[in-house]
Amino acid sequence: MTTPDHYISSLQNAQVKHLVLLQQKSAERRRSGLFVVEGRRELQHCINAGLSVDTAYYCPDLTEAPAGVHAVAVSREVYAKIAYRDTTEGVVATVEARQLALEDLQLGPEPLVVVLERVEKPGNLGAVLRSADAAGVDAVLVCDPLTDLYNPNLIRSSIGAVFTVPCVACSSAECIAYLKAHGIAILTAQLQDSSLYYDTDMRRATAIVMGTEATGLTQQWRDAADAHIRIPMLGALDSLNVSASAAILMFEAVRQRQAVAHQP
Repeated sequence: MTTPDHYISSLQNAQVKHLVLLQQKSAERRRSGLFVVEGRRELQHCINAGLSVDTAYYCPDLTEAPAGVHAVAVSREVYAKIAYRDTTEGVVATVEARQLALEDLQLGPEPLVVVLERVEKPGNLGAVLRSADAAGVDAVLVCDPLTDLYNPNLIRSSIGAVFTVPCVACSSAECIAYLKAHGIAILTAQLQDSSLYYDTDMRRATAIVMGTEATGLTQQWRDAADAHIRIPMLGALDSLNVSASAAILMFEAVRQRQAVAHQP
């Protein structure tokens, strides 16, 4: 059953101030162990992933209280203050963060993993996670991250995929050691000394590794790679957005694997 609490109408309420601080400051998210999720769909993804909802704040003028969680009603003015975007369904919640480690991953046979090194923009990381969910990727490993995994922009751009795809933040050295220990082939996306991506076998246990658009991958990843792959660039520019590149490579792996599955 839903357990409504008091009605908040003041913009100076301590809970409102804390919620806004959680949205704005990664240091506060780390300190409190809480993050903010906005929208019914995203909140349901949290619940389905087994995350614990601390408090849901809902505007009775816009929606009913979400079921099964501790809920607090707020005024339209308060909701406008705490809502990150204009098109949500009247629900914002604080949720207890859960940090997965590499050893927590439970990968199946011939897993497909995506690795992102030092990706800075939350929107790019969120878009990669959305594609990873669509492609059935087993895990996304974020190495030497420059943004935290519960950044509101990341959650929003992933449409909740950060909760549906196992996602681990770790160092590049830890990630390389993990992939090597588990027999997962490392395919680095790079222009130099590389083969066309569709000529590379992705049916085996595979990690697709991508760096930033500005500087690409660091040398430690290039040295650790089992193969270097590239997307052919036929225009005047020499690179794609990292999320677009990641989607192309993920779905090539899907294509190869489905082709094998449908062989008579």
